[in-house]
Amino acid sequence: MIVKVEKIKLQTRKAEEAVDVTPAVQEVVQKSGVTNGIVNVMTMHTSSGLLVTEGIPCLEEDILTHLSSLCPEDRDYHHRRYLDFDGRLGFNADAHLKSVIGGISCSFAIESGKLVKGSRQTIYFMEYDGPLERTYVVQVMGE
Repeated sequence: MIVKVEKIKLQTRKAEEAVDVTPAVQEVVQKSGVTNGIVNVMTMHTSSGLLVTEGIPCLEEDILTHLSSLCPEDRDYHHRRYLDFDGRLGFNADAHLKSVIGGISCSFAIESGKLVKGSRQTIYFMEYDGPLERTYVVQVMGE
């Protein structure tokens, strides 16, 4: 059994954006030596996420617009207060809620050294609280 873990850093450029990380995930799978198994991808942040959907710009915008309508920045959230446990001001509840709704991970089977996915499926790192340097983890397991 082969198990490889790679942490990948990503600099986001906007407050909210969808970044296609599919090629980077495929590269980690290819370099891992796993021919049959599974790959898990996970963000290491509570105000970002991972989504799988069709890879077209208009859908990227629709997703961000819809999540913003569900979780507007200016709502009176309980998180918008001084957080005495870490000495900081909570201000980004909307980003955390978007992460909860969209999810923080995705998994794909690996067959013959390649991701098993639909032809239009794209893996997106979702930034909800940027721009920031972010890290996501790609774990490959198999033989």
